[in-house]
Amino acid sequence: MTATTQSDQRPEAGALKAEAAEAGAHVVADQSAVAAFLGDPANHGPGIDAVERFDTHGAMVFLAGARAYKVKRAVAFPYMDFSTLTLRRAACEQEVMLNRRTAPGLYLGTEPVTRDAEGALHLGGAGEVVEWVVVMRRFDQDGLFDRLAAAGRLTPDLMLRLTDAILSFHEAAERLEAGRALCGGSAGQRAVAEESLAELAERPALFAAPEVEALAALFRRWQEGCGGLLDERMAGGFVRRCHGDLHLRNICLIEGEPTLFDCIEFNEAYAAIDVLYDLAFLLMDLEHRALRPLANLVLNRYLQRGEALEGLAALPGFLANRALVRAKVSASAEASQSEAAARARLEVEARQYFDMARRYLEPPAPRLLAVGGLSGSGKTTLARRLAPWIGAAPGALHLRSDVIRKTLWGVDELSPLPAEAYGPGFGERVYAEICRRARQGLAAGQAVVADAVYVKAGERDAIAAVARELGLRFDGLWLQAPPAALAERVTARRADASDADAAVVQRQLTYHTGEITWRRLEAGGPAAALADSAADLLGIEPA
Repeated sequence: MTATTQSDQRPEAGALKAEAAEAGAHVVADQSAVAAFLGDPANHGPGIDAVERFDTHGAMVFLAGARAYKVKRAVAFPYMDFSTLTLRRAACEQEVMLNRRTAPGLYLGTEPVTRDAEGALHLGGAGEVVEWVVVMRRFDQDGLFDRLAAAGRLTPDLMLRLTDAILSFHEAAERLEAGRALCGGSAGQRAVAEESLAELAERPALFAAPEVEALAALFRRWQEGCGGLLDERMAGGFVRRCHGDLHLRNICLIEGEPTLFDCIEFNEAYAAIDVLYDLAFLLMDLEHRALRPLANLVLNRYLQRGEALEGLAALPGFLANRALVRAKVSASAEASQSEAAARARLEVEARQYFDMARRYLEPPAPRLLAVGGLSGSGKTTLARRLAPWIGAAPGALHLRSDVIRKTLWGVDELSPLPAEAYGPGFGERVYAEICRRARQGLAAGQAVVADAVYVKAGERDAIAAVARELGLRFDGLWLQAPPAALAERVTARRADASDADAAVVQRQLTYHTGEITWRRLEAGGPAAALADSAADLLGIEPA
């Protein structure tokens, strides 16, 4: 079990002491006897010679052997009330119930701490109930995704599987009516931003009044442009009972599978949100850790599998609100630190989040890049390398013809298709769908990278026309490589959406392409060198 509280209104793990100190002013009952009992290895059975304890402003966590025990702190905050035993029991039961949606094997149940007639405490038992605890199965902390990120072990495959798990969770999550969607819709997002900005304004030494007001103006501009969309999404069922705290520290590997846990249970408002706002916390967290390529991969997988592309227009504000909340939390933690080094670190962190929020709300204009070439020329590899660094965070919408073809046929991307799926009629449908999705993404403010063979002049003209109709920049790249290299690459593919093989390449080499006006790039060498050349041509600066 991880040592965190369950709100995106909290500092990072390094500020746990500050959280506990903050809680002290809000404590309404003495839980020291329960803490001493759970912290004593003798009370956890044979073979337990040590108990690890973590404290946050909302919980005390005790790790003993194969179990983790979480006690709600007897505190009363405006947003979190654990002031009575009845409330704490209800919160424990709610936590188990909600987290079993995604991690049923971790959340074993709730248990009372009781006092017998002699005054001794027991876990369980028939005496007077003095406290309630959440009982969890302990897991390897090195499987937490924040630790995997720090160790450079977050792979694309792992993030794709994580995204699939998030999407499955969102699809099954309870849809909420407007009356319960307290942080959903335009009113909910406005309230989140106003609360954060008001708290930052109270720290003029960190955030000057003019820059706070400038950021508030950017939020108002976003609200004016997206308020109707936010309310439409709420009416359309996109506001659900989500996780609410979906960042890397609340994701772990359980038996090799990405698992969401530690969702918000204490205040429904923080989890009654738009599904894309839920996802935005993960995207923002990846960006803050300089992992934008993975954030781009997650967003594209999510969009590919289920999200309406029109929702992309709301993403800058969703990301900014997530960053702004983190800014105020880091600033709050800084104020309660006694060590100069810790204060300095949290000041830097607060400024980083504040600046991220501003950048999110001032996105660059969208643009359209089309990457064409015969099978095996490296189109998808190049598109994936460039997409994170094009347009608004966390990068461009990547439209791949191979994936879209499988989607339209109604199969998963690794299922082989029959020959008729590659006939002229269905091919026209695929290219029309690429144009449709590109238009949607661009209209919503997101850059687009369209990746397809584009062997026909009409296909190239059609994708270029999408950008022209919207008054946006268009770039077309044509990749070419020696025939032997093309055949070798497609033959070496494994677990890929493309069905092309060496025979397909041979047929494509006989096609009449007409005049290709797109900029040509030699793609027979290393992928990294090709990406560097393309970035130079396009004026892109990968971080």
